[in-house]
Amino acid sequence: MDDADTPRAALRRWAGVAALLAAATLTAAAFDAGVSLASHAMVYLLAVVLAAYRYRWIESVVCAVGAVVALNFFFIPPRWTLSVEHHEHLIALGVMLTVALLTSHLADSVRRETAQARRSEARARQLQALAGELAEAGDESVVRAIGASALQAAFAGPCTLLLAGADGALRGDDPALTDHERDGLRCAIKEAAVLGPGTGRWPGLDAWFLPLGDRGRVVGAACVRQVRAADTEGREHAAALCALLAQAVWRLRLAASVRAAQAALQREQLQGSFLAAVSHDLRTPLAAIVGSATALQTQGERLPAGERERLLGSIVGEAGYLSTLTENTLQLVRLAGTGIELRRDWESVEEIVGTVLARVRRRDPARRIGAQVPAALPLVKGDAVLLAQLLGNLLDNALRYSDGPVDVAVRCEAGELWLCVKDRGPGLADDGDAAGQPYARGDASGPHGAGLGLAVCRAIAQAHGGRLVLRRRSGGGSSACLALPTEAQPAGAAA
Repeated sequence: MDDADTPRAALRRWAGVAALLAAATLTAAAFDAGVSLASHAMVYLLAVVLAAYRYRWIESVVCAVGAVVALNFFFIPPRWTLSVEHHEHLIALGVMLTVALLTSHLADSVRRETAQARRSEARARQLQALAGELAEAGDESVVRAIGASALQAAFAGPCTLLLAGADGALRGDDPALTDHERDGLRCAIKEAAVLGPGTGRWPGLDAWFLPLGDRGRVVGAACVRQVRAADTEGREHAAALCALLAQAVWRLRLAASVRAAQAALQREQLQGSFLAAVSHDLRTPLAAIVGSATALQTQGERLPAGERERLLGSIVGEAGYLSTLTENTLQLVRLAGTGIELRRDWESVEEIVGTVLARVRRRDPARRIGAQVPAALPLVKGDAVLLAQLLGNLLDNALRYSDGPVDVAVRCEAGELWLCVKDRGPGLADDGDAAGQPYARGDASGPHGAGLGLAVCRAIAQAHGGRLVLRRRSGGGSSACLALPTEAQPAGAAA
């Protein structure tokens, strides 16, 4: 209940009316001997104007009638009676009553228009603030919470807001809703129209049911309780709030659709690129394998031992390349899919680096790889298999495209753990972003290299919340670094 409608507030208003009439009577009596009857009337008229300014229409009308009665009783001859001796006095009382009632009516109209203007301003400000909040909302649950709060702030309520799925069915529930109110929400969604008092639909209820959106694009409905049929402006304001909420939900759903379409397009592009790689990059190693195997099968006994070893080595090397290419392609397609959740655990970077180096050095008889891994590194939360694949790809690239030493360095810097592979090869032919794209190869890639290695590394880094940084080195060569965020360490981890 509004404070202005409480019994105590009404009592204060009537007491104020009585005080104004008493003050006007005492003031007129104080100057009775030296002023005319018109002056007495002006004093009472002032009391009527003050009552019209401060109180409601009913109080101001009662004050106007009371002022006329008091003027007649105390100051118009014969005094102390309600009779009127002269017709002129009767005309004066009538004119004063008319002026007092007109003044009360005009003041009440001004007060109502002022209150209406203030309500309109407050509602416009609320719509503006709501639009700003919804522009920053990134989830439908956030939009629902903001919308419910806005409706509750604008109306006595209680208010309920529920969103609907693509099929129009309500999502979620509110224990405060009755079965009849749930039917009202469903009907508002189905008809895409406002129901309740003053709408011509379901007028017997004390709640409005408002759809969020237009026909064919309704994304939910709202229930606003304790409303009046005559409150047209309030109903229009509620509809405006619901329209803003509907636009916010549609924006989020369209953005989700765009992201899904982009992901589908990316998957199609990857599949098309994979087919292109199969037709180009797999043909050469397959031809080498077939040729070497055919030579061994048909001429194996006549070939020298050294030639047979060379052909077997070619078969093993080309098969290894095909295995790596296939693994990288499948991993890239997997990481590019939507909804992939990694099996992340606390891992030691020292162990990952040691495991990868032990495997890669078997293919590096020249022992060109050096490592600088400090002790007491923080643990990282990730998938050890994927991180090992990333480091293995970087080392394979460095060994393939450089003849000099290859350095593996690990350091902590600005809340990140950096794992870098550096070489003194010909360097990157393009900038880092272009070199990390799928099926993009540098000039030094030679006959082999589908450009998948760095693309897989970048996808693995992004899946772990990190990034892959590719740079040219001064003096020649390139540097490929994985930057991973260092999270709060688990209990018992070494400092």
